[in-house]
Amino acid sequence: MRGLKSPRGLAPPSPMQFETILVRSQDPTALITLNRPDKLNAMSMVLKEELIRALHELDANETTRVVVITGAGQKAFTAGADIREFHGRTPMEQWRMYEHGTLYDAVDRMSKPILAMINGYCFGGGLELAMACDIRIASSRATLGQTELNIGIIPGGGGSQRLSRLVGLGNAMKLTLTGDRIDAAEALRIGLVDEVVPNARLEPQTVEIAGKIASHSALAVRLAKSAIRASTRLPLDQGLRYEQTLFALAMASADKEEGVRAFLEKRDAKWTDR
Repeated sequence: MRGLKSPRGLAPPSPMQFETILVRSQDPTALITLNRPDKLNAMSMVLKEELIRALHELDANETTRVVVITGAGQKAFTAGADIREFHGRTPMEQWRMYEHGTLYDAVDRMSKPILAMINGYCFGGGLELAMACDIRIASSRATLGQTELNIGIIPGGGGSQRLSRLVGLGNAMKLTLTGDRIDAAEALRIGLVDEVVPNARLEPQTVEIAGKIASHSALAVRLAKSAIRASTRLPLDQGLRYEQTLFALAMASADKEEGVRAFLEKRDAKWTDR
């Protein structure tokens, strides 16, 4: 399977054109790069809006199977929200932003797997973005933190909810209430990231994981993702029933028939369901 080219490589550009992000597709994987390296890829309102639009378009694109999000430059995945935009914002303005849905909602609702390729600083809203993704692969030089209390606010993009589900209540309290930054090794130890690799291996390893996911039935991948996501939100009995419903749906698919035939015939499956 072909690998994904880096933003500096030769992959043909997507027809999607943006001001603050880059989108490069080499089917079946799409790479979204937060492209404000001079601002440590801080997430301005424009960047958030463009990222939401890109995610919606990629979710609707039948040839895209997996999405990877990373940051431009050598320093940061994203240092978080663009703090300058907080100045003078009223509570009602903030509430209206939530009413219209957030970037974190858009990531959470993607039917296709999203991988966070954490190449450097990952703070505040940037960590919330990574936590909303399905899998987090970090460079060994990455630094992470839930740092909102350092400027007198609290997490507002899901950090108070997702962090404890990933690392446990005590670790979530410690990270959030101290505002401390931790290195990639500690993030791996507490379960905040799923894998840490040397920086030179970050993109190849992320692409390899994306490729393994994309090699499976797109329908089965979406159903499995939905079932696993539900496990953090439903009581066990409801989660089991939901899994059974999705399993029955998978059993009705053409890909189930093809997968069984391919297994019995000792050959690679040719998936068709999307």
